[in-house]
Amino acid sequence: MSITFHCEHCGKKIEAPDAAGGKWGKCPGCKNKVYVPSKEAEDELKLAPLDTEDEKRQRELYAETVRLRQEILNETEVPEESVQPKKESNAPKPGVLSDSELEIDIIAYLRQMADGDLEEAEQTAKTLIPSGNRAVKILERIALSEIPEPEIADIPQNVLAGLIKSLRGRFK
Repeated sequence: MSITFHCEHCGKKIEAPDAAGGKWGKCPGCKNKVYVPSKEAEDELKLAPLDTEDEKRQRELYAETVRLRQEILNETEVPEESVQPKKESNAPKPGVLSDSELEIDIIAYLRQMADGDLEEAEQTAKTLIPSGNRAVKILERIALSEIPEPEIADIPQNVLAGLIKSLRGRFK
């Protein structure tokens, strides 16, 4: 007999040998670390043991991200090579959100949706719609980012992907 369960990250159906029960393994679909439930656990619902090393690593990465972000925000001088004249066509029009404001609002929308603040999320989405292609580019960058923004880092990857896809669909 084998143990059948679904990956908690991608939902792929996985079959593992009985000997793998109660141990950690890798999902063949998404390659994420998954806990293989024991055969006895099929009758009762047990939680996977905490992977303290993974949690510790995530906390360290989050702390480093916050530290770097603060360091960047506190910089007073702009490096010479990064100063480039803005093109007239890329400059936001009066009343239109800048790229940084747009990114902040997109992240706020994703956070509101994940928290179930649907009315606030709808109001935020209305401010994003006029930005069209610029917002889509920012959404694509967020979706492709290996390390999510700290404000949305706790949202499960599959949920975040669904929220991004849903918002992106509103721009078509």
